[in-house]
Amino acid sequence: MALGSLLLLSLLGAPGLGDPGPLEDVVIDRYYIPKMCLREVQMGDFIRYHYNGTFKDGKKFDSSYDRGATVAGVVGVGRLITGMDRGLQGMCVNERRHLIVPPHLGYGSIGVAGMIPPDATLYFDVILLDIWNKEDKLQITTLHKPERCNRTVENSDFVRYHYNGTLLDGTHFDSSYSKDSTYDTYVGTGWLIKGMDEGLLGMCAGEKRRIIIPPFLAYGEKGYGTVIPPQASLVFDVLLVDLHNPKDGISLEHLEVPAACKRKAVTGDFVRYHYNGTLMDGTLFDSSYSRNHTYDTYIGKGYVIPGMDQGLQGVCFGEKRRIIVPPHLGYGENGAGNKIPGSAVLIFDIHVIDFHNPLDSVEIETLSRPEGCNVTTQDRDFIRYHYNCSLLDGTKLFSSHDYNHPQEATLGTSKMIDGLNTGLLGMCIGEKRVIIIPPHLGHGENGARGVPGSAVLRFEVELLSREEGVPEGYLFIWHGDPPANLYEDMDLNKDGEIPREEFSTFIKAQLTEGKGRLMPSSDPEMVIADMFQNQDRNQDGKITAEELKLKSDEDQERIHEEL
Repeated sequence: MALGSLLLLSLLGAPGLGDPGPLEDVVIDRYYIPKMCLREVQMGDFIRYHYNGTFKDGKKFDSSYDRGATVAGVVGVGRLITGMDRGLQGMCVNERRHLIVPPHLGYGSIGVAGMIPPDATLYFDVILLDIWNKEDKLQITTLHKPERCNRTVENSDFVRYHYNGTLLDGTHFDSSYSKDSTYDTYVGTGWLIKGMDEGLLGMCAGEKRRIIIPPFLAYGEKGYGTVIPPQASLVFDVLLVDLHNPKDGISLEHLEVPAACKRKAVTGDFVRYHYNGTLMDGTLFDSSYSRNHTYDTYIGKGYVIPGMDQGLQGVCFGEKRRIIVPPHLGYGENGAGNKIPGSAVLIFDIHVIDFHNPLDSVEIETLSRPEGCNVTTQDRDFIRYHYNCSLLDGTKLFSSHDYNHPQEATLGTSKMIDGLNTGLLGMCIGEKRVIIIPPHLGHGENGARGVPGSAVLRFEVELLSREEGVPEGYLFIWHGDPPANLYEDMDLNKDGEIPREEFSTFIKAQLTEGKGRLMPSSDPEMVIADMFQNQDRNQDGKITAEELKLKSDEDQERIHEEL
């Protein structure tokens, strides 16, 4: 018969024992006491412990270590020998004791046949591994709680958490960290041991807890495999990474909304925005700022995850908002790449730069207009104006004031973006306007130097002067009558032909002397080159008198028709 069973049977007071001998008590040597002792063994407690049992001469008669299993039992209810019952009381988990048990508190004058002789004094070396009571409840200690906690775990929520699992004596049995993956499960649906189901309730994302679970709320009498013994209390250090409920929709937090919001984004709009994307524990998984480029997309058309499609609805120009996306509206159970785990809740902090609709036209707001204005700009007019150009978030792009002179342009000559040309029509001298130009009437998807692709542009313009235009095709306008012998004057070296260099020199001289102007005047070299090409009908790199006359006659006829 194994002594492990014998130790659970108190023979003191049983029939046929005879005189128990001198009344000597158990001798207790507490040779190791842990610094922290949260609880001491009391009568009625259930305990688990290891021991070596020897006689006075050191000869071993039994050992729980040799059997490879701890001893479990209840203290003070007669299931242990009296000496062990007394010697275990007041012990802490991980405490070590030497116990000397006199015969009358051990196996008395009978002993155990073949193992313990009659009237034997027993020596035990004991370490206490676990202690609990059937009246125990779950013990929860909050180790860290974030300042911001908008939501806590409830039954039926799906949670993702990390944990380290130990026995009450500190023996490690499992860890999610070693698997490099969170433990993901529903709460309150029977997928977890009862103690963990209860211990996770009320937690915030980012909270850390220590949960001590008595055996009857854990794996009970059976234990679990080889790592969790029967009747073992479990200690879990838990970090809640995130939580959601399958019934959740997106959550919105309006961080900054402009005071003036004349328009809100709707399905079909094209939005440009910056964002930082994080998990609920704050881990950054992506950022448009790191690429120095906005994220540009249509909303409500399935080009982005459903949660973002919903979260961008109703945004204003310049608005900042936080969009919290549950996994079923994000990347689901599979996650994305190696940065977004499966079933992860996503948090996007976005800043809307601008948005537009492909059907948008130019928006014009008149800031001031002189009274009594009867003459306004029209196509082919030559105008001078000042402007400031910016993005809708206020980012300055260009300004004529930076060049200390106004911008010059001829309307309707395709030398400026269509939206600006439209916005400058119908203006009076001295009028000031704000012109909002969608990208399809601006610089389009590709943008331009200094202008992002698909950007909505905001122009503040002031018209300074206007000169009535001439019919299309005229690139040089004489302020007076042209020379009577134009060809001879243009033929500077009098060789009977005018190459490009000679033509350019003559035109520049007229400009310098104020005898005429170019239309448009923004790029003189290009305009002069176009003029020469138009005159050089034979495309032989020189202009003859006949070519000049033919072109002049054609122009006169066209002018007459257009006027």
